[in-house]
This record gives sequence, structure tokens and C-alpha cells, in this order.
Amino acid sequence: MAQQNHDLTATTAGEVLGAYLRSQATAFLRGLRLHEERAQDATDGTEAARTLRGAARRISGSLGTFRTVCESAWADGLRTELVWLSSTLADEHAYADRLARLLGALHRLSGSPGAGQGPGFPAPRGAAAGRGQAGQSGRGGPGALGGRSGAAGTAGAAGTTGSAGSLTVGSARAGALLERQLTLARTRAHSATLQALGSSRFHAVADAVAVLASEVPLDQIAAAGRTEDVLVPLAALAESRLDTAVSALPLVRASRPYNADALIDDGHQDAPWHDVRRLLRTHRYAQEALGADVARPTAAGEALDRHRDAAEAAAASATAARTPRIAPATAYALGVLHADQRHEVEAARFDFQQIWAHAARPAGV
Repeated sequence: MAQQNHDLTATTAGEVLGAYLRSQATAFLRGLRLHEERAQDATDGTEAARTLRGAARRISGSLGTFRTVCESAWADGLRTELVWLSSTLADEHAYADRLARLLGALHRLSGSPGAGQGPGFPAPRGAAAGRGQAGQSGRGGPGALGGRSGAAGTAGAAGTTGSAGSLTVGSARAGALLERQLTLARTRAHSATLQALGSSRFHAVADAVAVLASEVPLDQIAAAGRTEDVLVPLAALAESRLDTAVSALPLVRASRPYNADALIDDGHQDAPWHDVRRLLRTHRYAQEALGADVARPTAAGEALDRHRDAAEAAAASATAARTPRIAPATAYALGVLHADQRHEVEAARFDFQQIWAHAARPAGV
């Protein structure tokens, strides 16, 4: 267990958990106010939605981990509603980020001007930074996966050795196809978000969080216990679940650059990594509540965020490639794009393995 930033023996479980939940409820209400005030501004609206989602995830995650310290019926009900709200708010921005990521990758792979420009879509969050971090993972060795440009190097090489024309022509059509499909999905998600934010269900959630900002319904007996006797063991249980899930991952394979495991576009291959991402986030929130250092879980989570983004982008390119009656050049460009994103998946797995191995290594080794 990480060293705590404050003396846990001096406070009760209810005091520590209550303070954390109230702070996140305040952040949620702040994000809600910003979202209402700046909904017409794309940048501010996106940031406000992220604040809302982040606070909602932290509250729901903490209610799951520390359920026995709260009134269980209340905690279960609010947690369910916050998970619904967080996933609803996430969809629109996920489609926007995915489109920007894919158009940018097409531009990078083909070198055609304008191929990566999508009107009205910002650069995908963390995509550029992710490429830079992954490119540094191997510290100059093959672990960099060609700086994730391993995908660009592999796929780009194909485009420059006899197929440059096909990739350049096909990338423009592929970009247009992806833009049509993902813009439609984004529009539908935007409509669903507006409907959700105007619903009585959402207003009930907002009211519950407003109450939480001032008063946390706690189980009086559990809340009166010492933090180290109540919250720390519950956080350790969340960490144990995470360790079990990580132990099932093929980390030895992931430590070998270009192992090609991630090139298999199979949901069963990605699902365990997505599960670890979810459990890692729950673990991080529990450590935040205890005031612990969360630098390493945050870095590992960012690697798995890149893994998720690349996997979903690859799936979107594969879906587009199955569009009936598309031109061969378009299908070729989408295939190159799919391979590029699966290489990004592999790079993210390598990054996670490096971070996790470093975190597990004894001090001084």
C-alpha cells in the first residue's frame, strides 16, 4: 500500500470518505454549471463535460469500493445513475476523438495534404502525446515500436513501395467514409446527451449529488471506525482484484516489441486489457480518497486509455471497410489504417508493461 499523505489513525473512516465524496460532488456541480453556461462553446463545453464525467466516475467508483461505509441502498442507487450519466456524456466526445484520430492517422500514413483535417473536430485528447510517450518507451531500442510509427513505418512502407498512389487516392475516400459514419454516430450521441440532460432522471441525479455535497449518508457504525481498520482494507481488496486481473494478462509477450499479438483484431484479445483499465481506475480513485500518491496508477491508466482508443479506432476502420461496394483503393487504405491502429494497441500494451514492471520492481533494483 502506498504511503499516505496524512495520518490515517487520526481520522475516522467517515471523515475521510465524506471529505472525498463532498469534494467530488462539488466538482460535479461546478462542471454542471460550466456545462450549462458554456454549452455553445465547443472547447469549454468539452472541458465541462470531462469535469462532469470525472467527478461522476470518482463518486461511483468510491461508492463501489467503500460501499459498506455508506448506506448501501443509497450508494447502489446513486452509483447506478452516475454510471449511466458518465457513459452517456462520454459517447459524443469519444466519436469526435475517434474521427480526429483516424483522419490524422490517414494523413500521416499517406502524406496527402488535408487527409487528416476534419472540420469542427479538435485534435484527439492524448493522441499526439500518446504517440510521443510510446515512441520513448523503448529508450532508443526496439521497444519504441518505431515510436508507434512502427505502424506508419510498416504500413507507410507498403504505401511507398508500389502502392503510394492507391494509398493516397484511397485515403481521401476512406477519410470521407469515416467522416460520414462517425459524424452520424456523433450526432446521434449528441442528441442522446441533450435528451439525457433534459430528463427527469438527470435532474434527480443532480439533486442527489447536490445533497451529497453537504451531507454524505453513512453507515454510522462503519463510519466511526478508524480509517486504517475500515477504508484501507477495502482499498486493498480493490488493489487485489486489480493484481489478479493484471496477472492474467500476457505481460511477458507484451514486453517484447513487435510480438504481433495486438494485430489480431479480436475482442477477446482486447477485453482483458479493458477490464484491467476499469479496475485500475477504481484502484486509483480509492488511493485518491486515502490521500495516497497516484502518479504510477495514473501513468498506467493513460497507457490503457491509449490502448482503448486505438482498439476502438481500429474497430471503426474495420467497420468502414465492410461497407458494401467501396472502391478497392478505399478498402486498401482502410486496411492500412486498421493495421496502424492495431500497432498502436501493441505499443500501448508495451508501455503499460514497462510502467507496471517498474512499479512492481523493488526499490534499488
